[in-house]
Amino acid sequence: MTSMQAVSLPVVPALAFRPLAMADADALLELVVRIAEAEDAPWHDQLSDLVEVLGSAVNPAVENTLVGVDVDGVPRAYGYVSKNPGGPVAFVFGGVDPLWQRRGIGSAVLAWQQEVARARFAVEGQAGAAARCYSREGNAPHEALLRAAGFGRIRYFTEMERPLEELPGPVAPSGVTVVPFRSELGEAVRLAHNEAFADHWGSESRSPEKWEYFLGHESFRPDLSSVAIDDASGEVAGYQMSMFDADAAAREGRRCGYTDILGVRRNWRGRGIAPALLLDAMARYKAAGMDAATLDVDTENPSGAVGLYQNLGYTAIPGRVTIAWDKSL
Repeated sequence: MTSMQAVSLPVVPALAFRPLAMADADALLELVVRIAEAEDAPWHDQLSDLVEVLGSAVNPAVENTLVGVDVDGVPRAYGYVSKNPGGPVAFVFGGVDPLWQRRGIGSAVLAWQQEVARARFAVEGQAGAAARCYSREGNAPHEALLRAAGFGRIRYFTEMERPLEELPGPVAPSGVTVVPFRSELGEAVRLAHNEAFADHWGSESRSPEKWEYFLGHESFRPDLSSVAIDDASGEVAGYQMSMFDADAAAREGRRCGYTDILGVRRNWRGRGIAPALLLDAMARYKAAGMDAATLDVDTENPSGAVGLYQNLGYTAIPGRVTIAWDKSL
C-alpha cells in the first residue's frame, strides 16, 4: 500500500505543534471541556471518545492528529481527521482554547486538516473528495472560520425533546416483538443498522470495531435500548439505541434519555415499528427516573422522521441546531 504523503505541521507563534499521543488524553479532555464551557455547548467529546481517536488503527494518530502546546506544555489547540477507507468524506474536528482564539490558530489547524484529508484521498486514489465538519448554530466565530476557508452549509440537525409526565400506552406492531437490547443481539443489530441507514444522507457503514466502541461507550445504556424482532424469522427488524450523558444531567439539572440511533430495515417499514420503539424508549426512560426523551433529526430527512417525532409529542429545543458544512477538496 502507498504511504500517505507527510503534511507539514502548522507554524504559529508561541505554540509548538506535534501529533497527539495516548498520554495526552487527560490534558486533551481538559482542553475540550474548556472550549465546550466557553461556547455553552450542549455536548462534548468524553474521555473514551478521545481514547478511540488516539488509538485508531484506521486513522493513525501520528498522521491524523495534532496538538499545539504552549511553553509550559499545556494543550491550547488540537485537531484530527477521521476517514473510513474508501469513504467519500473526511471529517475534521478540533478547537482552540478560548484564551488563545483570534490569533489565526484555528485557521492554521483547519488548513492542516484539509491537507491531511487531501493526502488521505490521494493515497486511496479517490476523486470527488470532500471535507466535512459540524458547528452549533449561533457560534458566529466558528461559522466565520468555516466560511473563510470555503466551507458551505449543507444540512441542519435539530435536537428535539418530549416530556415524560404522561405517556401513551405501548404499541405492538403485528408480526414483531419489541425486546430489551442484550449483548448477543449486538452483531445482528449492527448489520441491521448498516442496512437500514444505507439510504440515509451522510451515513457510512459501521465496522465491527466502530460498533464495539459504540457498545462500550460510557454513555451507552443497553437497559434503555430495545430491538424489534420478527416473530416468524427471528430477524432484527428495527432497533433504538439509547444514551445517557451524566455530565450534561449534572450541568443542566435534569435527566434526559437520548435515542442515538433509530432504524427500521426496509422490508419492515410502514408497519409502525419506529413509533413502537420510541414509545418503548420513553417508557424505559421514565422508569429510570428521567425527565425527557431527546433525539436529533436531520431536518431534510425524506423518510418523514420529523413528522413522526412531532406526532409523538417531540418539539424542537431552542438553540439546539447543529450545522453540517462541506468543502470539495
